Amino acid sequence: MVLTPILAALAAASTPAPAGEDEIVVTANKANNATFPSAGTPVRSRPGLAEAVGLPMVTDVLRIVPGVSVAAAGPRGSQTQVRLRGAEANHTLLVIDGIRFNDPAAGNEARFELLPTDLLDRITIILGSNSALWGSEAIGGVIDAETHDPGHGERGLGARAEYGSLDSGRASAWLGAEAGKLRLSATGAWLASDGIDAFARGGERDGFDNRSGSAKLIFTPVEATRYGEDSLELGLVGHAIAGRSEYDGFDPATFLRAETLDETRNRIEAVRAWAQGSHNGWILKLDSSLLASANRNLLAGAPLNRTFGRRFTAGAQLSKQIGRHFFTAALDHQAERFRARDQVYFGATDQDRSRRLTALVGQWHTDWTSALATDFAIRRDRFSAFKDSTTIRAGVTVKPVPELSLYASYADGIAQPTFYDLYGFFPGSFAGNPALRPERSTGWQAGANYVRGRYDLAVSVFTARLRDEIIDVFDPATFRSTTANATGTSRRRGLEARAQLSLSPAAHLFLSYTWLDATEQQAPGALAVREVRRPKHSAGFGGDGEIGRLTWGATLAWIGARRDVDFNVFPSRSVRLDPYLLASVQLGWRLSKQIEAYARAENAFDARYQDVVGYRMPGRTVYAGLRLRLGA
Repeated sequence: MVLTPILAALAAASTPAPAGEDEIVVTANKANNATFPSAGTPVRSRPGLAEAVGLPMVTDVLRIVPGVSVAAAGPRGSQTQVRLRGAEANHTLLVIDGIRFNDPAAGNEARFELLPTDLLDRITIILGSNSALWGSEAIGGVIDAETHDPGHGERGLGARAEYGSLDSGRASAWLGAEAGKLRLSATGAWLASDGIDAFARGGERDGFDNRSGSAKLIFTPVEATRYGEDSLELGLVGHAIAGRSEYDGFDPATFLRAETLDETRNRIEAVRAWAQGSHNGWILKLDSSLLASANRNLLAGAPLNRTFGRRFTAGAQLSKQIGRHFFTAALDHQAERFRARDQVYFGATDQDRSRRLTALVGQWHTDWTSALATDFAIRRDRFSAFKDSTTIRAGVTVKPVPELSLYASYADGIAQPTFYDLYGFFPGSFAGNPALRPERSTGWQAGANYVRGRYDLAVSVFTARLRDEIIDVFDPATFRSTTANATGTSRRRGLEARAQLSLSPAAHLFLSYTWLDATEQQAPGALAVREVRRPKHSAGFGGDGEIGRLTWGATLAWIGARRDVDFNVFPSRSVRLDPYLLASVQLGWRLSKQIEAYARAENAFDARYQDVVGYRMPGRTVYAGLRLRLGA
């Protein structure tokens, strides 16, 4: 299974890959970009890096991507938040095979701690606000992932088995097959570990296990061999992810971090069906999906509370190319349900909520010449629970020479209030605010991408302002909390740079650097404070290659100093989290064309670090395993 992270900033448009080239494109187009030509520069990425280094979770790989901040509240399996370009964790939209995977029962955050690399085939990272095309939660950007498709990748059978430190086990298998006009793929993955004591040394260990699976069926009764020909595709995909994680929470008497026997059990199931066809230059796409989630919290085996979420989506998209112009109109509908139940407060926190939105989207893309392309999109969201919103996006790409692309864009982003923001959690203690408005971001970005032969270089700069940020408001007199839209403006600005160098089959290298200035201001004229858990400086390195039967892969993530808030003291105080260097390496030896043995190490330099104040992370760990691959 190959996982290809797109290690680049957003380009305004992209060019389809010539047949036979390994290429993933960073694109902002609503329509499938492979269906029409455009004038931007494609971003090529070495597809074997994640597989060569063997890291088991998607967030392990994201740490070296420019513009991405990862914060895990303890060892693997613990809550893990991904922030793009300094935005909040619930401002990152996760999409898997066209399904919105942010959990409505967990504050609209994506559950990255449940997402293994073995489940996915490729990832596209779209940095910057993009709600005009992707809707709510796309303030920091979009992480668009796909599972295996034998039409775009390998066919045959693959498997992995691994064992290592902390009594950790890992196993996965995938199948990709084609039979005439039918394509089928299936993947299953399992991870487990006894873990470490996250709160302090010498206590009980906090383990986890994760099970996931997906299946995809695509039927193409009419297949186009050239652009503009008639085509028809029907598809069905399903996913199931279940995780169990032990963690150290808070003492129920003092409300301070402590050595506890907390445990969380999470489940996400999703299914999507679609139909896409083209005729006489018209392209019509219909799709519908359903996602259901369940989160259960326990203490020493006794149930505490449960939350359940459900999201139904349906959409239609119609596109037409007229000369150099490509027009798209789309209709999106979402209906969400949320349920909360508790066992410790005699049902005091129970609630049942629902909401809906319907959106109209329009996009106009034009290749004016081979050296100039523009793109404009507008979206109108009609919400059932709060004020409607309009978002836009406009971009331009210029190619003064074939190897160089210059681009600039302006874009809006919005994020819906969560169900807890609107309706609260505990009566008389934490009350919601049904009058909340969606959070709103506006921003600019500009950059350049140079691709020539073995070299792919890019740099981008951006700035964004977040208004109506939803914040907690605490009354020290009554000890009650609620939510409100901040009247101040939070600002994010930064620079991202990367280089990809294919020196030889023995050495493919990737380098990145990010400078980020993210501050929060809750009221006009108030002091702007640095946002928590977002480093001002970070850098990444990745490399892989083959030398005869030997394969190698390595990543280095340098995370600069960050600010966090320590709530274990009263009043809470700001603390500094020290910088750290996280290294991973894998060496493999091909026993035959089908079987490879490997050994790998995570945190190879045995760094002592924290992503979240008060929660330890594992030191050096080592693993050994076998990989099997049969077929094309």
